[in-house]
Parts: sequence; structure tokens; C-alpha cells
Amino acid sequence: MEGDIANMGQFIGAGLAAIGTGAAAIGVGHVAGNFLAGALRNPSAAASQTATLFIGIAFAEALGLFAFLVAILLLFAV
Repeated sequence: MEGDIANMGQFIGAGLAAIGTGAAAIGVGHVAGNFLAGALRNPSAAASQTATLFIGIAFAEALGLFAFLVAILLLFAV
């Protein structure tokens, strides 16, 4: 009985940690959407902001990967 409760806690914790991967996807969408909105307003400045776009996407995606790593560690840690 005690092992079942521990397994349940692992699954609940991993599920909660996995929410961060979805949040990262939302963050990437916001970064790309805001870049597109700005590029449509001022197309001449879009080329100089492309590096900033990729840095923002990389940071948002890194947070999603960290959340995924925490979820995997919660599932398979002994």
C-alpha cells in the first residue's frame, strides 16, 4: 500500500511538471507572434530583430526542456 501512494505521488508530480512544456509552447507562440506583429508594422526593422527572435525562442524552449527533464526525473528516479 505504501508503494502505491509513492507511485501516485510520482505520477502526479510528473504531470504537474509536464505542464511547463505546454507553457513553453505558449511562450514560443507569443515570441513569434509579437515578432510577426512588429515586422508587419515596420518591415525595414525586421531583419535587425531576427537574432532577438531566435534568442527569445531558445530561452522559452529551454524552460520547456527543463520542465520535461524534471518530469522524467520524477517518473524514473528511485
